[in-house]
Amino acid sequence: MGDIENLPDDVGQLKHLVCDCYQQINHLQDRVALLQAALYAPKSEKSKDLYQGILPLPIVRIAEAKPVEVPVVEIPAHTRAKRGRKPLPDNLPRIEITHDLPEDQKVCACGACLKRIGEEVSEKLDYVPAIMRVERHIRPKYACPACDGEEGMPVVRIAPMPPQIIPKGIATPSLLAQVITAKFVDAMPFYRQTKQFARLGVDIPRHSMSGWAMAVAKALEPLHELFQAEIR
Repeated sequence: MGDIENLPDDVGQLKHLVCDCYQQINHLQDRVALLQAALYAPKSEKSKDLYQGILPLPIVRIAEAKPVEVPVVEIPAHTRAKRGRKPLPDNLPRIEITHDLPEDQKVCACGACLKRIGEEVSEKLDYVPAIMRVERHIRPKYACPACDGEEGMPVVRIAPMPPQIIPKGIATPSLLAQVITAKFVDAMPFYRQTKQFARLGVDIPRHSMSGWAMAVAKALEPLHELFQAEIR
């Protein structure tokens, strides 16, 4: 960025520059959080492969803004056909809500009961907000009431936990997928996701999501290598 004399006088262009600066700052803050999580991780995780597994973070390049003269073009008047509303996708689930007349209004002034001759249907698009829930994994324990067990056989038996991307972690695969998709597909920084989860009543710090991102990247390394081999 040049000196202050090189800044544009147009307020709109200045706003765009400020927005670009905020995006650059947010991306850099997320990168710092990822590097801090790697720096303070156990030694076994501080490997070169771990850093290579980190998904690339996009960096916004802020270019020098230059005033642009917009030519004024006169467009002759014309008529345009009115377009109808696009129908809602058929694959979405439908919930039927019936708005019927009260029983006393289903009687004609002549005294005869009104007969249903049809219906008018209109569709509205609804949104069901995301919810946070807790999975309780219950593993019953079993023991023999008649003896203390035999050699080589445990006295108490319990089913093992299913495989997990992050051993002993609290995030389910669904939550990990949401965090990673929001960050690297929808370009939503971790600090914004923290606020989003807070509105749902859950406190998930940014450094936790940074650690999750590195763990997922590490778990996806074999798949990444297969893709690379296929491309070659």
